Amino acid sequence: MIQIILVIHLILAIAIVVVVLLQRSEGGALGMGGGGSFGGLVSGRAAGNILTRATAGLAAGFMATSLLLTILAGNTGERRSITEGLTQPPTANQPAPPSGPQVPTSQ
Repeated sequence: MIQIILVIHLILAIAIVVVVLLQRSEGGALGMGGGGSFGGLVSGRAAGNILTRATAGLAAGFMATSLLLTILAGNTGERRSITEGLTQPPTANQPAPPSGPQVPTSQ
């Protein structure tokens, strides 16, 4: 199930990038969607409205799949402490760390 949601998530991410790049930018730098790019089917204002709504819908789907993947990844059923791996006894090949600060002795 996680794999299916992950594939949907990736498709949504790619679709968001494509739709955002199709929109007309204010400075005209990256926008590919403009006056006649839709072949006269919709006006410039309607094209902007459609792309804005598509971006909002794709973003909502992306956020929903993000939350769903987070919830599913967290439900492993096994509770662990974050400090579990920190206090491991030294092995035979590894020397034990010093127990405290080393103070030089004067003779």
